[in-house]
Amino acid sequence: MSLIPNLIPSFARTPAQTDATAASALEPTVKPIYEIKETADAYAVTVLLPGVTKDALEITADDSQVRILGRRGWQRPEAWTVLYRESADAVYELVLTHDNAIDADKVAAELRDGVLRVTLPKHEAIKPRKIAVS
Repeated sequence: MSLIPNLIPSFARTPAQTDATAASALEPTVKPIYEIKETADAYAVTVLLPGVTKDALEITADDSQVRILGRRGWQRPEAWTVLYRESADAVYELVLTHDNAIDADKVAAELRDGVLRVTLPKHEAIKPRKIAVS
């Protein structure tokens, strides 16, 4: 049992397979390892995407979900015979749904050494405010 849904109730985890694009529906996908942290101003998502470059990464954010799709750039040599492989040649796909808590216009992302860091700022309406008492 995980405590994450209780800590961050506005995010729900969805299966890796979605019908968002025809290309990804035909390919097998793998849900990457990720972590979500919340601050007063934003959510910080860290996603492990080994082998993915900036050119092969697609991040979309809309009113109800954030979708991360990453393709590895490695190609198997022709004369190479696979004996054992720890990771599959599948596309990474992560879909996080939210309840309109994210300001999609201000989303920022950075990819360095296979680690993607995405900042999802909260809407002004849901940020905590101090109320002056008179």
